[in-house]
Amino acid sequence: MKNSFSRRSFLKTSALASGGMLIGFNLFNACKSDVELPLDLSQLNYKDFNAYIKISPEGKVTIYSVNPEIGQGVKTAMPMIIAEELDVAWDDVYVVQAPLDTENFSGQVAGGSQSIRRSWQPLRETGATAKQMLVNAAAARWGVAANTCTVKSGIISNANGETLGYGDVVEDAAVLEIPEDITLKDSKDFNIIGRGKRNVDIDKITSGKPLYGLDYKVEGMVYASVLRPPAFGQVLASFDASKAKALPGVIDVITIGEKARALLNAGKPNWSVKLSTTDKVVVVGTTTWDVIKGKKAIAATWKTDSDLESTEDHDAKLLDLLHGKKFRTRRKDGNTKKAFANADKVIERVYESTFLPHNTMEPMNFFANVTEDKVHLVGPTQTPEAAANAVASMLGRPVEDVHVDLTRMGGGFGRRLYNDYVLEAAEISEAIKKPVKMVSTREDDMTTGVYRPASKYKIAAAIKDGKLTGYHLKEACVNGNMYGLIPNFFPAGAIENYQVDSAQLKSNITVGAWRAPYTNFLASAEQSFFDEIAEELGIDRVQLHMDLLDNVKKNPDANIEYSPERLQGVLKKVVDTSNWGKTEDGVYQGLSVYYCHNTHVAEVADVIMENGYPVVKKVTCAIDCGIVVNPLGAMNQARGGVLDGIGHALYADFGFKNGVPLANNFNGYQLIRMAQTPKVEVHFIDSNIAPTGLGEPTLPPVGAAVANAIYKATGKRLTKFPYLKYLNAETEIIG
Repeated sequence: MKNSFSRRSFLKTSALASGGMLIGFNLFNACKSDVELPLDLSQLNYKDFNAYIKISPEGKVTIYSVNPEIGQGVKTAMPMIIAEELDVAWDDVYVVQAPLDTENFSGQVAGGSQSIRRSWQPLRETGATAKQMLVNAAAARWGVAANTCTVKSGIISNANGETLGYGDVVEDAAVLEIPEDITLKDSKDFNIIGRGKRNVDIDKITSGKPLYGLDYKVEGMVYASVLRPPAFGQVLASFDASKAKALPGVIDVITIGEKARALLNAGKPNWSVKLSTTDKVVVVGTTTWDVIKGKKAIAATWKTDSDLESTEDHDAKLLDLLHGKKFRTRRKDGNTKKAFANADKVIERVYESTFLPHNTMEPMNFFANVTEDKVHLVGPTQTPEAAANAVASMLGRPVEDVHVDLTRMGGGFGRRLYNDYVLEAAEISEAIKKPVKMVSTREDDMTTGVYRPASKYKIAAAIKDGKLTGYHLKEACVNGNMYGLIPNFFPAGAIENYQVDSAQLKSNITVGAWRAPYTNFLASAEQSFFDEIAEELGIDRVQLHMDLLDNVKKNPDANIEYSPERLQGVLKKVVDTSNWGKTEDGVYQGLSVYYCHNTHVAEVADVIMENGYPVVKKVTCAIDCGIVVNPLGAMNQARGGVLDGIGHALYADFGFKNGVPLANNFNGYQLIRMAQTPKVEVHFIDSNIAPTGLGEPTLPPVGAAVANAIYKATGKRLTKFPYLKYLNAETEIIG
């Protein structure tokens, strides 16, 4: 193939002073057209590119990983793609986390399960181009044609049996022109992609070596803990810090908030400053424990600035919205009003979900050192470029002054998309004129964070002459949820009369992306509802989906995001591997099939009854995510998503009373426990299609698979999260 990147937009090389070759590249085709190439190594730095390969004279390869590592495995999988096309032995590869380049590049984001999908082709071309340069250098030394040479594991061979290692020719290759023609491997020839590789950080993770934001330390650094309003709708009125200042290890007590509030009021990107609307009290000290104790000693009073909302208020208002008429129509096919008017029967259900915190294992934290020369930021963020831009705007500094180093993240799930805690660290450092680590506690994270929005769905189906003729989905959500693509997910294109509407309930409770945004509860609602439709029509659940997907394939104007063929493929796979419909007595099965984040997933849950309660014993999962780069990492991602989805569907209960969260730690908020985790059996569809998302797609469908299995076991249709709270409640739980 022709190399799709020019020297200006893709690759630049330079000989290293110590020998070897340095190759810079842009992963996401985001290189700005006015980037000047470095003339020599002294000019080559992170301001010129956002990642690179370094090849030493010994043939060892260092690959700098750009995207933030949030546990999704990109720090391992993305270098695997380069190494595959570079044709180097994986044992000779070292992976290093690259910092942010905010000047010339964009795309350093962890979110949406898009990292591998977006970088698949550029990464392959990077490795293949570097390989061709090395081959060309060897061919020139031998005086033979490059196309007569072969490569295996970093060793170049010619037809005469002579060999050269990459290290032998790396300095020659460093001065060659970038080849116009390169050859990408056929997937059948992959030696690294498709083979399970251990996480590149696993030894450090298991031995407690410094990797995470909480591990970062520098000489002269102090610690800070922030006292925020205890209720959403309150602001700081006054405080007494005398007791806190008297404690050993407490250096000072200050307030922050003015700069971040000014940034928000100026209309700067408020998704980065969601929590920066009031003054906050900050305790500065010598250790984390010192500042946490100091914060508890602060005597603060708070005044009400806006409504102190409660879960009951949200429930009532969302239901009013759901049954009202103030909706935005997102998609409308055919004539749903006529279909429902002419229906023999209409089925309607309301599905309800509460707010949920993110609860990352590592609480929010960030290091900042604001000096006259630069702003140095270090820590865990899913959006480092947004963090740099927000801090630069808040401090009135050029973004070129802001340097962001990334650490590994102890979880994110969407919470670290929002950089309020980065802004806090920067504002504290500027105020105290010292390098500082801002550290939150678990209680801080759970009670003053960003939440998955509470939402309700009303779904109605029209049935005429034994067929599904109309489908109407309505969403009511706190601060909005539904967005453009979801109306084009299944069952769009499958039903002639199809409509999707949404309405928003304004709230001062901060909400945002939570793992598998938009679909994490919608999938449970819709796939539970299709189980009921199949029962009403008197047909097998699998057959209903197959028939509807056949309708899509016959519809040239379907306007859909998913592939009906690939959905049918995972459906067939999960039926074949789960023993669907053939289980022993006492085992009840539920099915769910869903598309999100560019990936098609089908799941079957096996449930048994123990002491009157349902227990999930097994989940079988079939996934079509294209080529699986790292099967070991992919398996972990798939299983983690399933278990996370089960835990929140069955147990996660959260809400507010007068603006105050009802739980502040895991003693009051239940995550799934080890003893409650079922066996998760994962099957990937063999594919030669480019990879799609995997960090999130297995979570949304599992809630419905479990609910549908529980229905078979108990006869009760579950419509409200968390399922176990409402399963045996005295109040009606069906619709």
